[in-house]
Order: sequence, then structure tokens, then C-alpha cells
Amino acid sequence: MRAHIRVVVAVAWLCVGWGVRAGAETAAVGVLVLKEHGVSSPTLVQPYLDRFVALAARLNGWPAAVGQYHASRASAEAFIQMAKPHYGILSLAAFLALRKKYDLDVIGQVTVSLAGGRQYSIISRAAADLAGCKGKDLATDHADDARFIDRVVSGGTFRLSDFTVEQTQRPLQTIKAIIRGSAVCGLIDESQLEQLSHIDGSDGIRPVWQSAQLPQMVVVAFPAAPAGERRRFQGKLAEVCDNDGQTACGEVGIQSLNAASAADYAAVLAAYGQ
Repeated sequence: MRAHIRVVVAVAWLCVGWGVRAGAETAAVGVLVLKEHGVSSPTLVQPYLDRFVALAARLNGWPAAVGQYHASRASAEAFIQMAKPHYGILSLAAFLALRKKYDLDVIGQVTVSLAGGRQYSIISRAAADLAGCKGKDLATDHADDARFIDRVVSGGTFRLSDFTVEQTQRPLQTIKAIIRGSAVCGLIDESQLEQLSHIDGSDGIRPVWQSAQLPQMVVVAFPAAPAGERRRFQGKLAEVCDNDGQTACGEVGIQSLNAASAADYAAVLAAYGQ
């Protein structure tokens, strides 16, 4: 999915679809959802996102709205540049990486029902602690953003360069690398940790280090969103998942939306740096 040619083809197809709809509805409000390291494919999630965005549009009085779900930063960036969306719901690491580049304004945060990206663990069968993992092979599918891991996740206790990193492509491959012995340790998040006990051969593999709890996914406004529109949207965020909205929110894994500002992310913003 991260292969360059597939990203280009996928984004081209999505943006053609966007252009057809937004061309007919010139006032369409664009909403981007970027969930990195998720377990669902964009194709499966998109119909549920469409219902969620339609709900937000009705609540906010938008004449029309179009949403797009992306699972990779590369495809999301291509979409941002092509479609100029008004709003986004972003994974924390993506928000930190893209905030300055796209002048993102924090307007809310999301409580999600699906685990992932809130707490990270280093796991091992052979090592007794973090020190025992340093200098050894570390399997992970989170090494694609070293700055986020080094500055935010680790809390200053390690850098990826302290290990020989074995880059895995799928979440469970990290655990299986320890099982088969190609890695001594692994860096995983809480969604992967929940699966650990269900994997054959994982006996004895346990966390030897854990991060602090990190903030939820971020709701942002892009510069394309007019000031009055974004204030109204921010003021109504908490209403989106109430009453009739519970089903639509639940279908995309959202429990609640609440207004927020950059101050709610001050600690991770400071750790990540400019």
C-alpha cells in the first residue's frame, strides 16, 4: 500500500471521484480521515465515513460535504494538495508531522472505540528490560516515523538508532518475528498488545517497557475552512455523536467528539518540536 505507484493510482482515482461530486456541488465541505496503522482498508471504511460526514453536514448546515478515508500519509498528502479539504481527523503522529506544513488548527479531539496509537510497549521473551533490548534486533511496523518514536513515544528513554530495526509491514508480524527468533524485542502499540495472548507460540513474551498514555486522534481545520464555519463546527462537535448520530459515529469507530485546542496537545507538541 505504501508503494509509490499504488499511492499515485489510488489518489488519482479518489480525486477523480471527488472532482465529479465537488464539481457538481461547488460548496462541498471536504473532510479527510487519516488513520495510520489501522486494521481496516479504506474501501471497507469509506461507506461508513460517507454516512458520518452526511450527518455532520446536516448538523452544521453545510450544503454538501464529501469525506475521504486514508490509511497512509503519502496518499493523504496527495489528497490534501488536490482537494483542499476543510477539516481532518488525524492520527497523532500524522498531525504532528503535518501541522506546520499545512497550517493545521486544532479544533477538537476524538475518543475512539478501536485501540491503537495511545500507548506503546517494547516486548520481549529474552530481554528483562529496556536496557536488555538496546543493541539487539527490534521488530516494529512503527519505524516509518522515527521522529515521533524518538521524541514523543520514548519520552527520552531510547531512540530507534539504539537498536537494529527490523521493519515489519503488518501489525502481527512484529510479534511473530520474536516468536521465530529473528528479533529479540518488538515495539508495538496497545492494539497489538491486546492480540499478544491470542497468538500461538507467544508464551513468555511480555512488555519490558511501556510509554505514557498519549492523546487521542486530533480534529483539525485546514486553511480552506472559513473562520465562521470552523467556529460553528467546533461548537457542535459534541453533538455529532449524540442521539441519532450514535450509530453513524459507531460505524467509523468514534465514541465521541469534543472541542479542543492546541493547548490540549501542548506536551506532545513540545516534545516533537518545530
